[in-house]
Amino acid sequence: MEANLLDKAVAVRHGEELDLARVDAFLKAKIPGLSGTPELEQFPGGASNLTYLLRYPDRDLILRRPPFGHRAKSAHDMLREAKIMAALKPVYPYVPDVLAICDDPAVMDADFYVMQRIPGIIPRSNLPKGMTLTPAETRALCLSVIDKLIELHLVDYQAAGLDTLGKGGGYVKRQIDGWSDRYRKARTPDVNDFEAVMAWLQAKMPAQDIATTLIHNDFRFDNVILNPDNPQEVIGVLDWEMATLGDPLMDLGNTLAYWAQADDDATMQLMRRQPTHLPGMLTRDEVVAYYGEKTGFKVDNFDFYTIYGLFRLAAILQQIYYRFYHGQTKNPAFAPFGQMVNYLESRCLRLMQESAL
Repeated sequence: MEANLLDKAVAVRHGEELDLARVDAFLKAKIPGLSGTPELEQFPGGASNLTYLLRYPDRDLILRRPPFGHRAKSAHDMLREAKIMAALKPVYPYVPDVLAICDDPAVMDADFYVMQRIPGIIPRSNLPKGMTLTPAETRALCLSVIDKLIELHLVDYQAAGLDTLGKGGGYVKRQIDGWSDRYRKARTPDVNDFEAVMAWLQAKMPAQDIATTLIHNDFRFDNVILNPDNPQEVIGVLDWEMATLGDPLMDLGNTLAYWAQADDDATMQLMRRQPTHLPGMLTRDEVVAYYGEKTGFKVDNFDFYTIYGLFRLAAILQQIYYRFYHGQTKNPAFAPFGQMVNYLESRCLRLMQESAL
């Protein structure tokens, strides 16, 4: 596989620079054998935590830190994310190795961790230039990605020592209440209020969670790493910031919020962040049916989880847009997020009207 298919870092964005000398000194005290002077670059993908590439003469490392500026109280907990990854690694081998964790403000103004780099292909809005798949190969890739989510949901979290990760039953209600509160607090004057959607979710939520499993909470194509020599094989899963114990159908709903399929409208296509529009990709309905068949979970009427996923995505985008609106981040990619939030409300309202719930 050609090297130009691998995920690449670029120059660090203005205002998001790190004190490289301090980071380098910290890492050399923590990672045996690390030597040389590193070069610092930044991965352009992602809209929440910041991801940097530290390129040493004989190895590449990945550094993750929170965004600069205002941060939601419960978000961007780097220490929690790193500890989850370390606990998961023995039972879910797609997690990168965590090499160092830092909570020392003398090194950086925020907690951060450093992990191994898994060289590979990260499928974003489109497959990398030069990578072409037949519909059959695309379907195989799609199923491989979904299978990794299913595999996570079937992990014995108690055996992995992660039984204290969540808060027990009532996950669905906590999510509806929590995301409603976060959306209201992050709302800016130029976005819609989502009150009808929040009321519908409160009224239609299931009486109890369908199960309690490990959930990723941000499982998308651009959070998986593909084998450069066999692009249908997933070799890594990234971004464990929001992983917890909860209802697996809520996790699937989150995943499908990003799933822009070929027959979606033009606005959804503009928002697409993964290649789920390609011939051979499963539709959202096909994903739900496949997931239900493989897990045994009842997925007869998935409307609640679909609308929840879209609302939660809107709340996440709005939290990011809040920082952009108030000048706390300068990334121009965040400028249209307010318009996206309004579109997601209209999509939720349409699905609510069509739902049999």
